[in-house]
Amino acid sequence: MSEVDYIVVGLGLAGVAFCEQCKERGLSVLVYDKGVESASRVAAGLYNPVILKKYSLPWMAAKQFDLAINFYTQLENKLAAKFMRQLPVQKIFQSVEDQNNWFVASSQQGLDRFVKGTLTKNHNTYIEAPFELGEVEETGKIDIPQLLESYRQFLKKDSALKIEAFDYDQIKFHHSYVEYGNYKAKMIVFAEGYGIKNNPYFNQLPLVGNKGEYIYIKAPNLNLNEALKARFFIIPIEKDIYQVGATYNWSKKDWIVTEEARQEIVSKLATFMKSPYEIIRQEAGVRPTTGDRRPLVGVHPKFSQLAIINGLGTRGVMAGPFLAQQLMEHLEDKTPLLPEIAIARFPKKLQ
Repeated sequence: MSEVDYIVVGLGLAGVAFCEQCKERGLSVLVYDKGVESASRVAAGLYNPVILKKYSLPWMAAKQFDLAINFYTQLENKLAAKFMRQLPVQKIFQSVEDQNNWFVASSQQGLDRFVKGTLTKNHNTYIEAPFELGEVEETGKIDIPQLLESYRQFLKKDSALKIEAFDYDQIKFHHSYVEYGNYKAKMIVFAEGYGIKNNPYFNQLPLVGNKGEYIYIKAPNLNLNEALKARFFIIPIEKDIYQVGATYNWSKKDWIVTEEARQEIVSKLATFMKSPYEIIRQEAGVRPTTGDRRPLVGVHPKFSQLAIINGLGTRGVMAGPFLAQQLMEHLEDKTPLLPEIAIARFPKKLQ
């Protein structure tokens, strides 16, 4: 029987971040991943620390942001891969009031680092922005599919990746370790995203999930060099190709693209973009979100060899490295988890 320190189930952003925490400490990992239906694979990948709907910062935004930038920069160097790029994010104002709210935000402590206090004029004839544009500073984009593929190859070289579904029935518990198949480990860490709903040990946690869909368009006349946020994001992907979306559907929890979502995006896109385009593909995914908008991190209260890192929501690029660090320090250093993220806040769910 082979021994590893941690078995990790799921190789999205959370799984990669936790694996890197293990590597930093010289701990071995074995990853199980089906290679399909990951919210990370269809996410936009923007690292933007400002909630542009209400001009506010997410929970612990600056700390998460700084840690994430450092994490992805180091990971690029380690993998000899390029998946980060600076990308301005600009907000199209909907009204004078909206514009004024931007100025208020630019003077607030914390927000003043990211919200540029001067407006940007719109010179793109295919974009309607009668109230000018606001720009978020220090923003960029992670090519998540490229990151995940590079990390998969990295794990394969170490024979540390199993491309297969995880079978919960094969777990065998012992006093100080756990067995799975031909492996024994200190712990199993589940980073399955919405897939946690099929996990008999953690599926009672209040992971709500919401379905998001994007379309990809080819618009040769648009010539955008920045991500634009109006009712949806328009994000440059490569020459003349843009990702547009995403929708939010709280009732459907599948990975099937719909005509309804496509028409919603198309109709809202028409309110501010006047460039001709063709739709070249559509994608759907289920974001792992929670009712209280906080992640799910911690150790199972009954099965102490099982842990979870989940509920990253819409800002997984920023949250993943921070949450992985929190979980690792909890497991290896016995540091208490922040109460806002600890699954202990749901004591009746895992009895």
